[in-house]
Amino acid sequence: MRQSGRILIIDDEAALRQTLARILQRAGHEVTTAESGEMGLAILSNASFDLVYMDIRMPGMAGLDALKVIHASQPNLPVILFTAQPDMQSAVDALRLGAADYLLKPLQPEVLIERTRVALARQEKEQRKREIQFQIEALQTELRSLETEEVPSPSEIPAPLNEERFLSRGKLTLDLHTRRVTIGRRVVSLPPTAFDYLLVLVRHAPNVVDYQTLVAEAQGYEAGMREAQELVKWHVHHIRQAIEADAQNPTFIINVRGSGYRFVVD
Repeated sequence: MRQSGRILIIDDEAALRQTLARILQRAGHEVTTAESGEMGLAILSNASFDLVYMDIRMPGMAGLDALKVIHASQPNLPVILFTAQPDMQSAVDALRLGAADYLLKPLQPEVLIERTRVALARQEKEQRKREIQFQIEALQTELRSLETEEVPSPSEIPAPLNEERFLSRGKLTLDLHTRRVTIGRRVVSLPPTAFDYLLVLVRHAPNVVDYQTLVAEAQGYEAGMREAQELVKWHVHHIRQAIEADAQNPTFIINVRGSGYRFVVD
């Protein structure tokens, strides 16, 4: 299966930009071009890409200067630099500043396609490794919180005041006694902690619930911002897998970037 990706080409030569874009598009990639380092950075600030190709020598902002900015803001985004005037120092500087590769003009189509394939495959592998690491850290954090959590005796648990058994929002209903979720007539099974996260979201619906509030109310655990974000992300993933028709395009639980999540009332 042919691998595709979103690629940004930054070069001041219009003919070269068009040629590179055409080669990569024919290979199945989605390509955007920019005529300067400044324009490239502006595009990167408003859209996500899997790979950047950039000339080292350009009028205005040079490629190495643009590389510094890109690497500072998006350290995991691979950038491949190319130049028609190679020298050892520029190659060393490019790699030291975080470039994924360094190519010489003229760029041969087969070389361009192969380097793109390798860079995207490496990017996909690294992304998967980061996801797994985040999941491991989230599970370790949850395990530590469970190990240190004090479980009150039944006599210490206050009785709920006027709390109804069922909590409904649109087609979704939570049974607070059996801790069961139903969507229409479909019964959904959730792990206990995931149920608590869903309960918090439903109770606050349709308002946004920030990451730290979600962790505090669902688990009784005070977490830092990054730690809370990863914990919530892990549990929301499980909830979406269970209740969404398409977990990749959720309609119930929506992420509000940089803030938290909200439950959409149907």
